[in-house]
Amino acid sequence: MEDKQWYVVNTYAGHENRVKENLIRRVETMGIEDSLFRILVAEEKEIEYKNGKKVEKMRNLFPGYLFVEMIMTDEAWYVVRNTPGVTGFIGSSGGGAKPFPVSPEEIESILRRMGMSDQKLVVNFQVGDTVKILSGPFAGIEGTVDSMNDDAQTAMVLTILFGRETPTEISYTDLEAI
Repeated sequence: MEDKQWYVVNTYAGHENRVKENLIRRVETMGIEDSLFRILVAEEKEIEYKNGKKVEKMRNLFPGYLFVEMIMTDEAWYVVRNTPGVTGFIGSSGGGAKPFPVSPEEIESILRRMGMSDQKLVVNFQVGDTVKILSGPFAGIEGTVDSMNDDAQTAMVLTILFGRETPTEISYTDLEAI
């Protein structure tokens, strides 16, 4: 028997949640709960301020894509591909070829960003160390680790921006010890 793995499903942009609901319904009606498990729309909370009020909304990290944890059986593959709103799998060369799964490291990074990961990252830096920011708006900037939050897997990094020391919260996955 194959292991369950994560796959990326292409959908019409803006229809990710509708496709997720369709897929959940189809899994139940087709009785394939033993080969299709979690269905994720990768979203993270975004805080905006409108008219002085704090507004929380969800922002889709990958518009037009769903992440599906499944065992790639012929039946499960058929059900997902033929769900309304699904335009295909990423990593399939077409012509009936089954897609390649997402690497465990990639899906772990996405789950961690959504706060859904059980795995804790082991880091090679500590408070007081100099680190380099690997991605995001501060990519390439170096700073000093001021504090660490192992539960949230983030570090407060002091960077020099516009001649001022600025504390910035950065995910462990986006930091590298120098």
